[in-house]
Amino acid sequence: MSKGTRIIRINEEIKKELSEIIRHDLKDPRINNAFVSVINVDTTSDLKICKIYISVMADKEQKENVIEGLINASGYIRREIAKRINLRNTPELIFKLDDSIEYGIHLSKIIDEIKKDSGDDEAHD
Repeated sequence: MSKGTRIIRINEEIKKELSEIIRHDLKDPRINNAFVSVINVDTTSDLKICKIYISVMADKEQKENVIEGLINASGYIRREIAKRINLRNTPELIFKLDDSIEYGIHLSKIIDEIKKDSGDDEAHD
């Protein structure tokens, strides 16, 4: 198995376990009161660092609170991942906010408005 395939498998496993931990194990109200999704996980080939891209459907302040809560809980999350996934080294977790889903929704709304406006223009011609 190539290193690339191994890292892809590890990323998917971390993503799956992290989603479960966030959904079921964390008791922080900053995290539980928001709709949090793990979008992507990017682990370095030496397994030292793992960047976790999180999407939060909320306002800017609540997004910042969720990231802060995840950073505060990163030690607990890292221990849980170590228990659930058999790795020699459990990587350091770095949480990053990913707004791509919200941006996609925003673009969809703009496209829908353009379609609606062009439909109105055609009806008046």
